[in-house]
This record gives sequence, structure tokens and C-alpha cells, in this order.
Amino acid sequence: MKRTPVVLTVVLMTVLAGCGPPGPGKGLLGAGREFLTVDFEKGRTLRYKFVSSRDITIGWDAPETTARPGGRAGDKSSESMEVVMLYRALEVNHYGLTTIEATCESVKVSRSRGSRKDAVQSLAGKTFTLAVGPTGKIEDYSQLDKLLKQIGEKAFRTDTEKGRIKEPDMIGDFVAWQWFLWDAISSIEKPSEGVMAGQRWKSKLSVPAPMVMRKARDVTYRLSEIRPSEKGRLAVIASSYQQADSVPQGWPIPYWGSFQMAGPFGFYRNYKILSLRGRGEELFNIDAGRTERYRQQYELQLIASLLLPLPGANPKITINQCLTMELLDD
Repeated sequence: MKRTPVVLTVVLMTVLAGCGPPGPGKGLLGAGREFLTVDFEKGRTLRYKFVSSRDITIGWDAPETTARPGGRAGDKSSESMEVVMLYRALEVNHYGLTTIEATCESVKVSRSRGSRKDAVQSLAGKTFTLAVGPTGKIEDYSQLDKLLKQIGEKAFRTDTEKGRIKEPDMIGDFVAWQWFLWDAISSIEKPSEGVMAGQRWKSKLSVPAPMVMRKARDVTYRLSEIRPSEKGRLAVIASSYQQADSVPQGWPIPYWGSFQMAGPFGFYRNYKILSLRGRGEELFNIDAGRTERYRQQYELQLIASLLLPLPGANPKITINQCLTMELLDD
């Protein structure tokens, strides 16, 4: 799949020539350095499976006689979503923006409690385009942003006599996949200099959650090693996560206005993160210019206040989250 034009190689050699010739055996970039660039072949379709799953525990610092909104002390629940996406390059520009057509083939949602119907399921069969640069940075999300807002509308009950009420949904999980598709590659600070084993760089990723909460996690990526495989050399990229102080303004917001949450999280408000810690790993095929798979895991601990305060009742919420992506076929 990797097709780097000869002209691009000549340009890169010309740019780097000003830095002096490389030492013996170092090659164009120097010993151990590799270009990590996202590449596409016009008309070729790649099929990926995304899975998001989380286990949720609600604990209480309260006497046993205290009523507990939404359930019992130490209540546990879980939810998951599986999405299959198709990506096809409509127009390829190795020096500028490539147009990618993304199609949602299927969506499956499962919950241990409540309805399994979810607004995000209406994404099945929907298509949007992305404009992507050579480093994997998505320069145009406009169609995806419009689609997310349309799906966000479907999360609300049609009966508005009691006001706007939003059902639980996993739209934020879809955002966590699509909005940050090639983040590990596109966030490299100086891609033209290549990356070597042990090198670190930083970025931000979203924090999908069962409640409406606009939070981010700081990410530190590290190139662990270059691993040979039958399909090409694999860059093994480790990642670690912690709570971020701010959320970038450009991230999508699928809902607007005031509303009430349905379900257990309709009883809580004023969420505050106590801790966020986790790790992940991505396998990026250097020769093919594509991600083969990744896995991100973290534990999120929060406290919240009650919509109707109860003396001595302090809900503490723990979420164990896992996000994965896997190339299904070539």
C-alpha cells in the first residue's frame, strides 16, 4: 500500500542535504530514525473494527440507611459498542490533502441495564468524508461534525412535555475513534526529522463516558521499537494517559441547550475528576502507512453531587474504559 513518489524522496533529500551528509551507514535520516506517515492508495478500501467497553461502579460514602438514587451502594454496570468502518481513498495527494470516504458498516450496542437502543446505532449505513494530510492530520472534519450533531438529536425523547430528556448514548465513544484516527502519527512535532526508538511526544485525546462530560486526557506517546512482520515493519507506539487541564475548543459537541439525563446519571451533576491513569499500545505499519491495531485502557475516578442533595451522601464513580481498533482485512 505504501507508494512514496520519487519526487517526494528527492525533495526530502534536498532539504536534508543542508544539514550535511549522514555518517556511514546512517541512511537518509540517520541511524534508527524512521518516517511515520499515513499513506493511501486510491480506490482501495480498508475495513476496521472498533470496540469500546467500560465497567462502571458507583460507590457511596454514606450510612447504610441513606437512600441511594439510581441504585444500591457499590452498584456495578457495563456497556459496550462495536463498530465496523470502511475507509476508501477517493482522491490521493501525496503533497497535500487526500480525501477519504468513511462508511459505517455496522453498529452494535450492549448494556447490562436498561435499553440496548442507542442513538449511535443510526450511524449504520452513514457515510462522510475526511480531508487528511500526509502526516495523518485530519484537516477537514465538517461532514463528520454535521453527522454527529444529527445523531445527537436522536438521543432525545420526542415527548417534550417534561422538558428535554436525553437517553444514554455512546456518541462520545464514536468521537474518540474517528476524531483521533491517526493521532499517534499526526501529533509528532517534527515529522520530517523522523522518529527513533525511545523518542516521546505529546497530544490530547477525548474521554468518553456514560454521562455528559467534556473532558480530555493528556497523552505521552513513545516509540518503543521497530518490529518486523510479514506485512511490513511495525512501529510499536506505547502511550500513557493522565487528566488534562483543558479541552481544545475545536472538539465536537453533539448536544446543545439545557436538558435532563435519563437513567441513573440523571441523579448526578457537577462531575469532578479525582484521577485518570492508563496505558495503551499501537502497531503502525511503516511500510504500508497504516495502523494495524491499537488498545487504550484507563481508569477514571470521579465524584459528583446529587440533583437533590442528601446529607452525608457522596457518590464516587469509577470507570474502567477500554478502546480498541483492529484492521480486519487488507
